[in-house]
Amino acid sequence: MRLSLFTDYSLRVLMFAVLKGGSFSLSEVAEAYSISRHHLVKVVNYLARLGYLETRRGRGGGIELAMKPEDIRIGMVVRRTEGMPPLVECFDKEHNTCAINGSCRLKGVLAQAVNAFYEVLDRQTLRDLVSGTDATRMNRILLPQS
Repeated sequence: MRLSLFTDYSLRVLMFAVLKGGSFSLSEVAEAYSISRHHLVKVVNYLARLGYLETRRGRGGGIELAMKPEDIRIGMVVRRTEGMPPLVECFDKEHNTCAINGSCRLKGVLAQAVNAFYEVLDRQTLRDLVSGTDATRMNRILLPQS
């Protein structure tokens, strides 16, 4: 399974928010990860619409986490940012033209694999990703002046 860059950036922004522990700017995230600010605008706006981030414009504005990191399940973030595209054609009821659909086991095996993928992600929270010695190392990399 391959995640989109949008999902990758979404997870990185959320991790940055936890590490920062308060308000931050789009430019800070873009610089920390060497990611285009333009791409991050879309990501941050989407995460704010989903309720993961809070954004404020103008003087004293910024971005910050809108939920507790322990309440954010990674599986749900991935589901919501990926949009659940069909893995293979036979998963798409409207556009399926596979001649062996209903006669092969591939669809069932792939469905089990996707379910296993999300089960693992559902066990992890944002807090789990950004804790302990890993958090210390990430802080040194992403927030060197702190």
